[in-house]
Amino acid sequence: MKFILIAALLLTLGVIPAVTAAERPNILFFLVDDMGVADTSVPFLYDKEGKPVEVPFNARYRTPNMEKLAAQGRKFTNAHAYPVCTPTRVSLMTGIAAPRMHVTTWTDPQVTRDTDFQVKNGVGPPKWHMQGIDLSLPTLPRILQQAGYRTIHCGKAHFGPEDTAAADPLSLGFDVNIAGYGGGGPGSYWGEKNFSAAWRAGGHQWDIPGLDKYHGKDIFLTEALTLEMDDQLEQSVAAKKPFFAYMSHYAVHAPFETDSRFAANYPKLTGKDLAFATMVEGMDKSLGDLIAKLDALGVAEDTLVVFYSDNGSEGPQNAPLRGRKGSRWEGGIRVPMIVAWAKPNPANPLQQKLPIPAGSIDNTLVQPTDFLLTIAAITGTKLPAGDVIDGHDLSADFIGSRGTHQPQTFLAHFPHSRDSDAYFTAFIDGDWKITYGYADKNWQLTHLTADIGEKDNLVAKKPAAALIMAKRMIAALKAENAQYPVAPTTGALVLPDLTPLQSAAKAAETKPRKFR
Repeated sequence: MKFILIAALLLTLGVIPAVTAAERPNILFFLVDDMGVADTSVPFLYDKEGKPVEVPFNARYRTPNMEKLAAQGRKFTNAHAYPVCTPTRVSLMTGIAAPRMHVTTWTDPQVTRDTDFQVKNGVGPPKWHMQGIDLSLPTLPRILQQAGYRTIHCGKAHFGPEDTAAADPLSLGFDVNIAGYGGGGPGSYWGEKNFSAAWRAGGHQWDIPGLDKYHGKDIFLTEALTLEMDDQLEQSVAAKKPFFAYMSHYAVHAPFETDSRFAANYPKLTGKDLAFATMVEGMDKSLGDLIAKLDALGVAEDTLVVFYSDNGSEGPQNAPLRGRKGSRWEGGIRVPMIVAWAKPNPANPLQQKLPIPAGSIDNTLVQPTDFLLTIAAITGTKLPAGDVIDGHDLSADFIGSRGTHQPQTFLAHFPHSRDSDAYFTAFIDGDWKITYGYADKNWQLTHLTADIGEKDNLVAKKPAAALIMAKRMIAALKAENAQYPVAPTTGALVLPDLTPLQSAAKAAETKPRKFR
């Protein structure tokens, strides 16, 4: 891809002298798949007075290790991701917005082709970058690798199809790849089924690679990946090198299969509800186990943990949020996020440089593009020269600094179809959010602080504000060089229709005022 105007960026890094683990912090980036803010016992929603909103399912799930991590660090209540996985993951790796890279939906596990293709009301997808991540771009693991870090990938990759080099995390700069391939989900979570869907006539395209030693055994995939990461953490500490451990769980993505270790904790649940709850608890156990491993290895004080999800939930209930994974609503793009030192110690030199306040809360808007710059800043890693990085450094927000923060805007652009939603753009600017559906030609304006459930469409009540937000959305699309949907029969671009907003705003201007 030639749209990125950064020449020979990787060469500008040069060779950075090796550093010891104590000189720079280790990073454990704990990424969960398809986990929304309602899929945990930790509250992530707050009202206008700053009090936690009681989410119905917070009481269902058991996530004590997330609770502990939040208590010893900082919880971000306004973290967002793209509506589906690959765009988030590619942006996380590059610091570049998914619309700019034209990677705006999930990539096929095996071959370069369109996914979720369906024409709706004469609207179809553009020719997006179906190959996934562009490997000519600098990536977070490669930048850290060249700065002396040992880089570990464990779990779900989904950076591109198997017929491209992007499918292999080693191509992105990871020194180690455990179980990562082109697919976005496992055939099965059960070792007894060889982590394959073949047992239910689902074929082998979703088979998890590299875990043959667990085949036929009574072990859940989440546990197997945790054990493999444990081993790599040991090797990193033995090598006396700082590490970037990217623990990217397949959980809690479909298929929804019960983790028998936790089934007894949910006696009233059955079917998908039971399976999902046990998968959430298994994910949480992995978090706790990895932190315990860091402590046992004597590096917990030197390790920063970042907890994040790649998109909204596919679980049984997202209330009070509207929508779910793949949708324009907050249920599809608002995600849990926590940052904390694995073992807080104010006397630790690394923690003195980044003193994360315990039990703190931050409402800064976070998006996937922010992590590359943030982790580079925290690790003291120099970035290549260039002007096409869309993210912002959040390290000041990690410590609660009241300095200048990045713009509180986020563009979620999905010029594709999916079961839960189709062909939309969502744009957030502070408390305001506007969405547009290209197939249904529907505008919706919402004030998120007052209406987190996005129930009240304010377009008719505030037409001037809606028009302003719509124009800002279109400007953001232009700034990110986003692709619009097309009319399949003619290839013509399907653009947002401002006419109804312009008419409503004009009518409001000429409407006589009522005086009391």
